[in-house]
Amino acid sequence: MMQLSRSVKSVFVALFFLMTFQGWSQQGDNSYQRRVLEASEVDLLFSYYNQDGQNAAVTGGEGTEKLTDATSSIVLRMPMNEDDILTVDVGLSAYTSASSSNVNPLDGGLNVTPFDASSGESRKDMLVYINPSYQHSSEDRNTIWSANAYLSSEYDYFSIGFGGSLTKLFNEKNTEVTLSGRVFMDKWNSQYPIELRDGFFDDRITGNGTYNPIFTEFDNENRNSYSLSLSFSQILTQKLQGALFMDVVSQNGLLSTPFQRVYFSDFENFYIDSFQLADNVEQLPDSRFKLPVGGRLNYYLNDVVILRSYYRFYWDDWGINSHTASLEAPVKLSDKFTIYPSYRYYIQTATDYFYPKERALSTYEFYTSDYDLSDYDAHQYGIGVQYKDIFTSARLLNFGLKTINLQFSQYDRSDGLNAFIVTFGTTFVGN
Repeated sequence: MMQLSRSVKSVFVALFFLMTFQGWSQQGDNSYQRRVLEASEVDLLFSYYNQDGQNAAVTGGEGTEKLTDATSSIVLRMPMNEDDILTVDVGLSAYTSASSSNVNPLDGGLNVTPFDASSGESRKDMLVYINPSYQHSSEDRNTIWSANAYLSSEYDYFSIGFGGSLTKLFNEKNTEVTLSGRVFMDKWNSQYPIELRDGFFDDRITGNGTYNPIFTEFDNENRNSYSLSLSFSQILTQKLQGALFMDVVSQNGLLSTPFQRVYFSDFENFYIDSFQLADNVEQLPDSRFKLPVGGRLNYYLNDVVILRSYYRFYWDDWGINSHTASLEAPVKLSDKFTIYPSYRYYIQTATDYFYPKERALSTYEFYTSDYDLSDYDAHQYGIGVQYKDIFTSARLLNFGLKTINLQFSQYDRSDGLNAFIVTFGTTFVGN
């Protein structure tokens, strides 16, 4: 059930990884071929995420969105020879969610309400993943190809993926073009709201008439995603670097979330205590096409400050258009310490299928009350600090400490959702 926090948390995590990991460039000569990666590196990463709001999709767009998530991962990069690198990324993400607990609000407490968490098992889940990749560079370092795989599992969702990329460098490595593709083949283990499951009965139900939802289980629980990405990077001047990118994404299968309730305006309301029973779960098309395009522009202001700007436009055939703009300004305080203030603005239109609670009609083909698919804007503010020791003087077993990164980000959305994340990462280098 990690779907609940993924859309917001991914914003923070992406920025953290951009700050934590730095690219490398290599030069060679006729007498000695320098290794792409001189020694093994280990990244130890941890994040703590917290969110709150009052528009939970699990309870039809109204109810608590409280959620906490703790994620830890280890990334090991190993040089296989002068030209090849093997990277293995493994992680564990555990969360507790007041919102997802209301998939079954009846398994704890006497007063049932969408604004409180149930004490049952549905309030928590754990995701485990592994992401290995292999990279090969040509002898002149002008061609790089990579292959990767992905495997993750949680209580109600399983994902397997694979992909690869090809990078070409031209113009004395001042120009870089990358083409990459990925495929994900996922499968739901659908968990429906408790009142829609076979055999449900509760003598506390109140309302006019007989509770009779229109729900039927989904026949297909598979979800496939295909993406193709193209990026172009160019060093424009000694101080200015730019990049353009475009992604083409196609999804098909079960794109609805099985446990997200919908309430119709033309149905009578039925309750257990103050908890309203579902009329159905969200129904979304079984295909989606996405097209994001954007660019980056980095300017070396001086030896102390670098400006990093980013813009992306997004369009999909569900009716969502969005704009993302961000600015980060790393400030070098000394040879070892750098701080990273950042700001990000996001705005999107609503999908054609979004309806607030009790606005959709039962005759509609598609509908959702998930506010992630509504129109909103959001602001994100962040500050990070990096410690870097090029001499790796601190040691852990046979590894020297290369960098320490600590970052805090605050996220505020116009629909009332707010969140923060603290991320901590270290990089160690082998002898």
